[in-house]
Amino acid sequence: MYLMNFLMYLGVTIPLMIISMALFSLTTPYKEFKILADGDDLDNLRKVSAAKAVAFDLGGKVLGTAILLASAIYHSIDLWDMVVWTMTGTISLIIVYWLFELLTPAIKVRQEIPNGNIGVGFFSFCLSVATGVLMASLISY
Repeated sequence: MYLMNFLMYLGVTIPLMIISMALFSLTTPYKEFKILADGDDLDNLRKVSAAKAVAFDLGGKVLGTAILLASAIYHSIDLWDMVVWTMTGTISLIIVYWLFELLTPAIKVRQEIPNGNIGVGFFSFCLSVATGVLMASLISY
């Protein structure tokens, strides 16, 4: 019984993470995985910095989603409830990204991250993790 529940939740959790990452990638004008792949060109420091900034940005979204998903698994009443909460959290992470863009007119996040601004990438990481923690807490409320 426990093994079946584990396998059912695992079978839904992994696709949810993949769907969330795909949605995050669709909301940015740059290609995260291409920038990450190009980051091994040590002769081009801009590419290396861009890869670091994207890694922070995307990594924060992965962690934020995982935190949210863990709470959704723990607090949901069934698989459908977990899916709804995870997608709600994913949408919240996307909204936070766009709010970051809109509320910081001096910083154009969509330009700074692919241009290698590691500070903006790290701040985006922090916003995503914080959003995941807050969403996880709201699920348990």
